[in-house]
Amino acid sequence: MTAPFVFSSPAEAVAGVGARLGPSDWLLIDQQRVDLFAEATGDHQWIHVDPERARHGPFGMTIAHGYLTFSLVNMFLPQLFEARGMKMGVNYGAERLRFPAPVKVGSRVRAVGELVKAEPIGDGAVQTTVRVSIEVEGGQKPACVADIIGRYSF
Repeated sequence: MTAPFVFSSPAEAVAGVGARLGPSDWLLIDQQRVDLFAEATGDHQWIHVDPERARHGPFGMTIAHGYLTFSLVNMFLPQLFEARGMKMGVNYGAERLRFPAPVKVGSRVRAVGELVKAEPIGDGAVQTTVRVSIEVEGGQKPACVADIIGRYSF
């Protein structure tokens, strides 16, 4: 993991637009994580939770839910950038969510990003848009790409 991009004010965030972020540490996606996500969301589709049936399916094994992969963005973001000295930060949303490639169980994933937008929104606050890509080790395409919007008050 490389050190995260750090900003301490809206002006520093704006000045950082275009910065490459990451990579984060690698994370193993094991069957237990997939099963726990299935339990939490009620999505028990066999391609995720039935290794025997999935062995004969389109991916040759179980795969992580796309939304499981997307949910990892929140874990990876602090490894990509830091709003140092903020009073409060909130997730505001996401845009352009895509799942170009599956994450096979047993794979390792990590995040890389780019600060694509930063706009002051008044009273010492800034709204950022970070394009996050979840890479699969050895993969040709990312497993997930999303523009993540955050708001930070200083």
